Amino acid sequence: MFIIAGLGNPGAKYEGTRHNVGFDVIDKIAEEYHIAVDTRKHRALIGKGVIDGVKVILAKPQTFMNLSGESIRELTDYYKVDETSELIVIFDDISLDVGQLRLRKKGSAGGHNGIKSIISHLGHDVFMRVKVGVGEKPKGYDLADYVLGHFSKEEKEKMEEAYEKAVQAVRMAAAGEIDEAMNQFNRKG
Repeated sequence: MFIIAGLGNPGAKYEGTRHNVGFDVIDKIAEEYHIAVDTRKHRALIGKGVIDGVKVILAKPQTFMNLSGESIRELTDYYKVDETSELIVIFDDISLDVGQLRLRKKGSAGGHNGIKSIISHLGHDVFMRVKVGVGEKPKGYDLADYVLGHFSKEEKEKMEEAYEKAVQAVRMAAAGEIDEAMNQFNRKG
């Protein structure tokens, strides 16, 4: 079983923001595989389903971004998954161009508070991640204002493509093909 968690902030005012791309990817996966993500458990909205024969729990932590680790820890403990091989976390990355993907099997938080929280609660940094590029913040912008801002029309089109690629990447990772997914999606353009 895999736990596939998309990071974001709950509430209508955060919908469609850069910081909520994890939620948006979970919504795409849910739509594609007909999984209802509507059960409140473990401080998250979750849905149980199957992707290509693999049981999955889709999760959207409702703790707000900076406390994501609290929900992720509860989920991994309750479902007894090995987070080093059965947890996939999807989140925004300002160091990647808009729509660019980067998959990793481990690594630092890279300044992302949601990932910092997960590393802190798990006690290690070995878990699969799908980073979705939201572009670098423009000079003079406040980081919080930038990541809580919305995409332009052109950026939205790139993000739709990125979400489709992220769904494919997650499907491959859940099928045990993380290295192949990294080879396919970790290049620019």
